[in-house]
Amino acid sequence: MGRTSGHKWVGAAVAVGLLWATCASAAEPRVLFLRGWFGVFSTGLDGIADDLKAKGIKAEVAGHLYWQTGLTEILKARAAGKAGPIILVGHSQGANNVIDIARGLEAQKIPVDLVITLAPFMQYPVPANVKQAVNYYQQGGWGAPLEGAPGFHGKIMNVNVNDDPSVTHINIDKSTRVHADVVRMITSLVKPHEASNGAAAAKGIAYSQAPAE
Repeated sequence: MGRTSGHKWVGAAVAVGLLWATCASAAEPRVLFLRGWFGVFSTGLDGIADDLKAKGIKAEVAGHLYWQTGLTEILKARAAGKAGPIILVGHSQGANNVIDIARGLEAQKIPVDLVITLAPFMQYPVPANVKQAVNYYQQGGWGAPLEGAPGFHGKIMNVNVNDDPSVTHINIDKSTRVHADVVRMITSLVKPHEASNGAAAAKGIAYSQAPAE
C-alpha cells in the first residue's frame, strides 16, 4: 500500500518536497478541473485555472458530466504520443469524477501524476496508477480521508480544513488558502524550477504538515 498521511490545516508553509519534481516533462501537461453538481457552486475552480494560465500552464475547467469526454481526450492525446503530466482536480461530485477518470486511465496502464479532491461527495479509493493524491475534507462535516485502492503505492495527503469555520462544502473551491495550495502544488509539479526559487516559492502554501490528532 502507499503512504497515507493526515494533516491539520494550521500553518503557513509546507515542504514542497511532497511533490515529485521529476514528474515534470517537456511535453505539455494536461490539467483538468471538474465542477460539482450543476456547476454553479464551483466557480472558484475558474479562478484557480486563470492563475495557472497566467503562469503559462494550460488548464481546462468543465462540468462533472464532462469526465467521460475528458477521459477520451486524454486517451487520444496519449495515443498521439503526448506524454505530459496528467493533473486532475475536482470539487464535490467533480472530485468523484476525477477519480473515475484516473480509474479509466488505470485500465489503459496510464499513470496520473496528481489528483486533488475538494470535499468529494463520496470517498472513492484512489486508483493504483495515481502517483499522488491530495484530499481536502472537513472532519465532522463534509467528506472524509481518502485511502488507496488495492495495489496503490503512491502518496495520499488528507488535509482537514475544519479549523477554518468560514470554509464550507459549497465555498471550499473559493477559499484563498485552498486556491493558493492548488496553484502552488500544480506549479511545483509542472514548473519545478519556478517552485524552488528560494523563499518566495514558499509563500503560496497555506497548510502545514503537522500531524492530525
